[in-house]
Amino acid sequence: MSHFSTKSIHGGDHLKRTVDVITPIHISTTYSYSNNPDELIPGALTDPNTLVYSRENHPNAAQVEAIVESITGYPCIVYNSGLSAFNGLMTQINPKVLAIGQAYHGCHGIAEIWQRNFGLKKIDINGDLNELKKGDLMHLETPINPYGTYADISKYAEKAHEKGALLSVDATFAPPPLLDPFEFGADIVMHSATKFFGGHSDLLAGLLLVKNNELKEQLLLDRLVLGTNIANLESALLVRSLRTFELRVSRQTKTAEIIVKFLNDNKSKFPKLDKIYHGSLQSDEFISKQMSNGHTPVFAIELKTELDAKSFPSKLKLFHHATSLGGAESLIEWRAMSDSHISKKLLRLSIGLEDPRDLLNDLINGLSSDENDKNVLVEEIKKLNI
Repeated sequence: MSHFSTKSIHGGDHLKRTVDVITPIHISTTYSYSNNPDELIPGALTDPNTLVYSRENHPNAAQVEAIVESITGYPCIVYNSGLSAFNGLMTQINPKVLAIGQAYHGCHGIAEIWQRNFGLKKIDINGDLNELKKGDLMHLETPINPYGTYADISKYAEKAHEKGALLSVDATFAPPPLLDPFEFGADIVMHSATKFFGGHSDLLAGLLLVKNNELKEQLLLDRLVLGTNIANLESALLVRSLRTFELRVSRQTKTAEIIVKFLNDNKSKFPKLDKIYHGSLQSDEFISKQMSNGHTPVFAIELKTELDAKSFPSKLKLFHHATSLGGAESLIEWRAMSDSHISKKLLRLSIGLEDPRDLLNDLINGLSSDENDKNVLVEEIKKLNI
């Protein structure tokens, strides 16, 4: 039986249409029908081997789905963005009540459209759930944006299922192999594949993972008329990215854990540093089981003042001051730039593939103004067992 990294390279080989080792980018929007009358099957719109029109399906998108299905073990539907995936989920489930908490502001924005147009009732995932009924949806984000902290999936699954509702989990911040939300009771799993699945800050994509092919078929038919299939170039880039998926995520995870531990252990030497948020610093019992394969490469810090937070990114040399996460390059964002509801003292960090010692030196230069403390910390970094 093949393992994760092998599947991420070979999981879609059975769908290759050429002898190229690297699947070419199929830019065609339409495909010739077979000359064999027996192969002309009306309505086979979701069959990856039956190509008619690229809004329905195309070779690169089908290969993405096959690879993700191979590494996760669940049916997959690929979209042109994470928000398209969430809107596809909402369209298919059509809940009358949505229980949602701290989650991506774009998901809240879609929920607000549904409130305005269809009378959706939005309630707090941590509040009174008595209005939640059969056919409704609870949407949980974990790890939580922008903090990189964790929620107990099993607890929320139990609450949703008690009411007959479904639980969807946005696990963008903890992709495979870090987390399998289905193992803890999720019914549907969502990823913004723009982030770790893509991993090079050069494509937009979204994924839904479901438990059975019947639901996948329904979501694919919805995707057809919503017009949210991933484009040819982006899906080819995503196939490329999946070839290094496990290597990238495991490296980013290890580096993030080293950096968070070092900052936390030496917090007293950083007078401007007020708080550090990361799942590795949580002591909840569920974490050792739910996150047994490592921690998210995203964490957040709060500085003492808003001015400190706004000016901090300009002091760094290796971190790009930009939104998004999951790429090969490390990013830092004064989060208020893209989320008006967040503390203006908060910065979100996404750890890339640089050497952790270099990233730590960069952060120390920005956080510490005392030369003696800085020299001591630099020496401590040299001693790290990496």
